[in-house]
Amino acid sequence: MQSTTLSAGDQIEARCTKCRKNTNHAIITLADEAPVEVQCSACSRQHKYRAPTVAKVPGLRQSLLHKDNERKEWESLRPNMNSAKASEYSMTDSYKVKALINHPIFGLGLVQRLSGAQKIEVLFEDGKKTMRCK
Repeated sequence: MQSTTLSAGDQIEARCTKCRKNTNHAIITLADEAPVEVQCSACSRQHKYRAPTVAKVPGLRQSLLHKDNERKEWESLRPNMNSAKASEYSMTDSYKVKALINHPIFGLGLVQRLSGAQKIEVLFEDGKKTMRCK
């Protein structure tokens, strides 16, 4: 792998403190072959070098881990569920924790908790859903 030596005047991507985004910058000063001061090509502002930020997808990794945990929980609980005892889901019915429901779209589900007025949290094969109830 070939490494390039930076010098004053070279273009580098950096986080602009005025534009508040990643833009091309010209290097003004260096210290130990690292940029110290740069000038933004978009707004011409001179400032300390700040490495470009990486766009993050909020909670993506956490969401994937959460879905994986829900799937494992479903797989461990599913053998003990008797679908014949499940009641058909209706928004106008009331439910208790550990009640089995059969939803027309999501399928068999287990009520896990009451989450506020007229809401229940149900674990389905696809994951947890918040459902309306009486």
